Amino acid sequence: MIQIIITGGTLDKHYNELNGELDFPETHIPEMLKQARCSVDIEMQLLMLKDSLEMAEADRDKIKQSCIATDAQQILITHGTDTMVETARCLAAMPNDKTIVLIGAMIPYAIKQSDALFNLGSAITAVQLLPAGIYITMNGQVFDWDKVRKDRKAGEFQSLGGSCSGAKN
Repeated sequence: MIQIIITGGTLDKHYNELNGELDFPETHIPEMLKQARCSVDIEMQLLMLKDSLEMAEADRDKIKQSCIATDAQQILITHGTDTMVETARCLAAMPNDKTIVLIGAMIPYAIKQSDALFNLGSAITAVQLLPAGIYITMNGQVFDWDKVRKDRKAGEFQSLGGSCSGAKN
């Protein structure tokens, strides 16, 4: 069983036509899993719907406590890309025998040309294949949490060198 902990981020944003802003009326994850025809046993926990730039240490602690509390050995965390590495750092500080993969998107699922569905599918596969540890899966790649950064100009995640300990980069 895979536990998906939903925290928000661009992946779950929706365009609000009344005010022209992106907001979080609900998560898109159930719809995405249905569209992908995903047959994996998945449990979802809606923890929060936040932009990662608004996340505080208390939010990261809630995510960590959810990872500790679940019996699942395979965990996906939906997360905004701006502070994904900071949350991964917080998770890496805990004793861990679970495989935890953080995912996000550069373009919301609800907007054409989104990378969200591809990233979710990649993460579902990765979490089943990787050994215990903390990873970030974006752009069709798997990164060790401490060997990656978001390149804001390129709009993608890039390796800081070295290879992912669990998979080929």
